Amino acid sequence: MDELRRLSLLLQGGGHLGQESPARRLRHRLRTVATEHPAVYLPFARRKYPGPSPRVIGSGTQVVIDGFTRSASTYAVYAFQVAQQLAGRPLVPLAHHLHAPAQIMTAARRGVPTIMVIREPHGAVLSQVVREPGVDLLDALWAYHRFHEFLLPFRDALVVADFAEVTGDFGAVVRRANRAFETSFAIPGDGADEAYWRTRLIQLRPTLSPVLLGFESGEVSLAAVQEHVRTVLPTARGERTWMPSAERDRAKSALEEAWADPRLDQARSRAEAAYRVFVRGARRAAA
Repeated sequence: MDELRRLSLLLQGGGHLGQESPARRLRHRLRTVATEHPAVYLPFARRKYPGPSPRVIGSGTQVVIDGFTRSASTYAVYAFQVAQQLAGRPLVPLAHHLHAPAQIMTAARRGVPTIMVIREPHGAVLSQVVREPGVDLLDALWAYHRFHEFLLPFRDALVVADFAEVTGDFGAVVRRANRAFETSFAIPGDGADEAYWRTRLIQLRPTLSPVLLGFESGEVSLAAVQEHVRTVLPTARGERTWMPSAERDRAKSALEEAWADPRLDQARSRAEAAYRVFVRGARRAAA
């Protein structure tokens, strides 16, 4: 969906508090609960998402990078895969973008190297509502705290990376993962070529090119993606993120007003507490 279309729906009230239909809200909550149960959700997800992206964990998965939606998982996936390819490493089969506790829990139980991305609830939830204007704020907060509370018992089997660290120094995250899982993945850096392709491929992701999505999952080489970009997508610009400033300011004000609604106090506090506990434990583990 175009960014301006999302904004239009948002300004009409979509995504605010208590304005969605009961049936739609029930479906969202049922899906949230289902994603906590691997035996139920993972077989369903494999049928719904046969590939190449999202990719569900399987017997050949070497790494999992996932987390609650809008927590920089896309950046992490591209930073990781571009670094591996530029270092001349083999393709790395990667499970990602499912945004389901079942995926992360299964990876932890199997001992698969897993980087769980996390973002504070204000940023993650408001970003989700902008992207998915049919999601009620209360339901998004409810899903946020359930996601992170459910995964707390598995935290020590994961490398947890906060949004700022993922987007600011993902190399440090991969170093921690290498230490924790005794792996030797290439460390993402800020070289000009690496930064260019990481950024360019993220910009092009909304084209949903199967070649590009296959690269995310470790099924297509960077060389093949580069050739695809040059020959098939030479003029593609990706999704437009620019918005007129007045509309952007209205959207921000509308969301901030809804975020501060006293009816959200309990859900907001519980989500923020879940985030603090998760990050506090992750920082102790990294020390």
